[in-house]
Amino acid sequence: MKTSFRNLFIIFFLIGFAACNNQDQQSTELQLQITGQAWGALYQQQASEYKALCYQAYNIARLRLDEKLQKSSDKELVVVTDIDETVLDNSPYFIDLAREGKVYSDSSWVKWTAQIKCDTIPGACNFLNYANKKGITIYYISNRLEEELIPTIKNLEKWGLPFADKEHVFLKNSNDNSKESRRLRINEDSEIVLYLGDKLGDFDNYFDHINKNELSVRTKNRASSFGSKFIVFPNNMYGDWDDVLYLN
Repeated sequence: MKTSFRNLFIIFFLIGFAACNNQDQQSTELQLQITGQAWGALYQQQASEYKALCYQAYNIARLRLDEKLQKSSDKELVVVTDIDETVLDNSPYFIDLAREGKVYSDSSWVKWTAQIKCDTIPGACNFLNYANKKGITIYYISNRLEEELIPTIKNLEKWGLPFADKEHVFLKNSNDNSKESRRLRINEDSEIVLYLGDKLGDFDNYFDHINKNELSVRTKNRASSFGSKFIVFPNNMYGDWDDVLYLN
């Protein structure tokens, strides 16, 4: 979805005005969340720098994959990738929420994914199809809900992405809330050569369920992994970092 700068300016002005003049703390937090998500979505849609960062990430992924292919392995080689903001672009959903003065909810999200309208992240199609041609298996691990499986597969198929099927798309369900358990399942008989994602939890449970200060320390501890085995994509719309905007 392409939204005019004029309309977005009006949206952000009204949101900011409401946030500044509303004395109710809960309402102010809501307005800040809407504003943050909307600016992030605008950046994702309009900034050429965002696109450049995505191309850069996928270019690095290709280099690392080629390096790995020069070495012999007796296991099936696998790339594990997140879906949202790594392969598929959900910025139109957040722009629509901002227009309506709303924030994320499971119900509105499921309605959005059911429409199968997600475009792809810049560079995703080329890299994943390149990996496929090189004999690499692709697994998609996402915390989308299990009820979203069919539209998710259809959205991946829409763009001709490889391994878009029930055997290679692992979503969250009541018995499997951890991405780590799904990664371990894949790693039993295969060798995961690359992890692609926009959140640190997409790479290793070393980054899960800790406070922000400790997460910063652990990120520094694993610095050599980024751009090597962990390929990180930009996402300014949502994440574990954004609650610092909200008032206490």
